[in-house]
Amino acid sequence: MERMSQQGGRSGARHRGITSLAELLASADGRMQDGARIGASIWPTGLEPLDGHLGGGLRGGELTLIGGPQGLGKTTMALQMVRNTVAAGRSAIVFSFEHEGRILLERLIALEAATVAGRGSVTIRQLRDVFEEGSPHGGGLIERLAQLPGAAEGVAAQGKYAARLHLHESSGSTTDMDEIREIVAQLKEAGEEPLVLVDYLQKVPILGGRHVEEERVTEVVEGLKELALDADLPVVAIVAADKAALVAGHRMRLHDLRGSSALAYEADIALILNGKYDVVARHHLMFDVANAERFKNWVVVTVEKNRSGLADISMEFEKRFHEGRFDPKGRMVQEQLTEGRVFLE
Repeated sequence: MERMSQQGGRSGARHRGITSLAELLASADGRMQDGARIGASIWPTGLEPLDGHLGGGLRGGELTLIGGPQGLGKTTMALQMVRNTVAAGRSAIVFSFEHEGRILLERLIALEAATVAGRGSVTIRQLRDVFEEGSPHGGGLIERLAQLPGAAEGVAAQGKYAARLHLHESSGSTTDMDEIREIVAQLKEAGEEPLVLVDYLQKVPILGGRHVEEERVTEVVEGLKELALDADLPVVAIVAADKAALVAGHRMRLHDLRGSSALAYEADIALILNGKYDVVARHHLMFDVANAERFKNWVVVTVEKNRSGLADISMEFEKRFHEGRFDPKGRMVQEQLTEGRVFLE
């Protein structure tokens, strides 16, 4: 089969100017005949059924926002996605404005230990005690962790992907979009195609610029979306909730994210977390007290926006926070959900 006209080229680069349909067809034809992909590349999150509803995972060129009330595991879920994607052979970069590297290390070791050894493995609290406790006899990391269930095995397993997982202790006064873009560009120049995680979006500064939060958030979210498009990478940003939404009886929604309506507009995927006990309909609490208590161990994750597939889909994951993770095997929510919390007398 003869190739179509090469007018459109086959580099696959993103062009900001005008491109004709003929050029796009020619480029797609050339790349397919060369055996290259023309669709988006996918980074699996390792969470089911989330990956199934996202068409396999996160896509290059797309911005994903993770929002919800404080303490429901937004960072935990995002780090679990990062761990799963690098364990599957990809790479990732975490821009952490909230936690220093030591704290991330504790979480990641606990997460890996639980993945390797299952329930009953080392907890974050046990790891912290070891890290904070000196020893007159010294001993390396593996030796010090040997007595903690699954810890040494977890560290050994991390050795298979540790070089592809990059952690950046970011500063709310200096780590702006220019620095984020530069670091991502350096990784790409080194041959990596990292998932980019920003924890969290409202902490990214605009140096010498806007101090009004709505304007600043708009500029940052637009910058993150441009980064995803220009680098053809998935960008995940954790987003804080508006203070007015952090009240009892309110189910968090996309419009409750703090700072700007641009968050809803720019996002390709929006995942909103809510405590299951807070958002199930009243009759599920009234007539089954045991279930009501069990609901407190689960977080509902709603796909509120999804440019590439179905939205308004709710699934649930069991909290395993002492292990630094959610149970990766979730399920669709079967109970009726409500807009607000129902209080029992």
